[in-house]
Amino acid sequence: MSVSGEIAEIDRPGLAQIFAVLPMPVLLVGQDLRVLAVNPAAEQFFAVGAGLLTRQRLDELVPFGSPILQLIVQSQERGASVGERDVDLATPKGGERTADVVVTPTGDSDGNVVVTLHERSLAQRLDRQLLHRGAVRSLHGMAAVLAHEIKNPLAGIRGAAQLLEEAVQPADRALTQLICDETDRIRDLIDRMESFGDRRAFTRTPVNIHEVLDRVRQVAETSFARHLTFVEVFDPSLPFVLGDKDQLIQVFLNLVRNASDAVPESGGEITLTTGYRPGMRVGAGTSSTRLSVPLEVTVRDNGPGVPADLLPYIFDPFVTTKPNGSGLGLALVAKIIGDHGGVVECDSATGRTVFRVLLPKAESEG
Repeated sequence: MSVSGEIAEIDRPGLAQIFAVLPMPVLLVGQDLRVLAVNPAAEQFFAVGAGLLTRQRLDELVPFGSPILQLIVQSQERGASVGERDVDLATPKGGERTADVVVTPTGDSDGNVVVTLHERSLAQRLDRQLLHRGAVRSLHGMAAVLAHEIKNPLAGIRGAAQLLEEAVQPADRALTQLICDETDRIRDLIDRMESFGDRRAFTRTPVNIHEVLDRVRQVAETSFARHLTFVEVFDPSLPFVLGDKDQLIQVFLNLVRNASDAVPESGGEITLTTGYRPGMRVGAGTSSTRLSVPLEVTVRDNGPGVPADLLPYIFDPFVTTKPNGSGLGLALVAKIIGDHGGVVECDSATGRTVFRVLLPKAESEG
């Protein structure tokens, strides 16, 4: 799902669609500060058309000495996202205005960066969870483009695993079966992402969240997290979750993978917890109804923590702390959990990061 090094090619199918539908202003800026591409929201923000914007430098669009210029330098030096709140972005046509700014390197050799603006007046009026859900729905456009290229190698992997199953010892066949199960799950997820914006394709059933977490841990321990210690603190009496099992596996696999990337190579630890929190309720979109989300699942790691300037934007598209990250994994997590009627949040400090997911329970566990 990585787009690192490719985002500069805004005319590519899928990426162009994502770029266009994002509700916040986004600019692609070159190493020389030349504006290379903008989305419609950026045109509205600066009250200037794309044709004129892309003939200017960023320092011609923002106030003299704006912190946004230093953020670009810092992002290029770190090779990761940087951000700052309440940046003055007054424009001749737009008047006084402030915005939260996030700058993310594309990872290409040209030193291009993506500049995302979160206008404060907008951020105060809108629920950030709704922004996450709307922005990431555009992922189905990219999934449609990539589906064919992904499904072919998946079929090859599954076929190879079936051949291996005939040759390995019976004790090792659980691993080949795991490969087959995971390729089937990824194929199903791609099928679902091709119609990501269609809520009718989403069917909820009672799901044992501990079975989800067991599968995630099993996959992690046999692949990217072999060097880590897992700690489980589960409530065995927890009711079933109302949701889709494969999508929930995808959510927690993303969270565990992020945690495994963050922890130290020696002494890395990931703690998975579940619990029941009666009284937890969230708003249901534009409705006055408040949904009960008493089921809490947390993924905690002992990594260095998320930089404070990025924490408010951690679920936004193209925001990442990884030098080669795509910035789409957590955005997808927020979208899926939102579609489940739940909430995901992040709490981080030095030496600790916790992702907390709140989900509705199933009325029937049949």
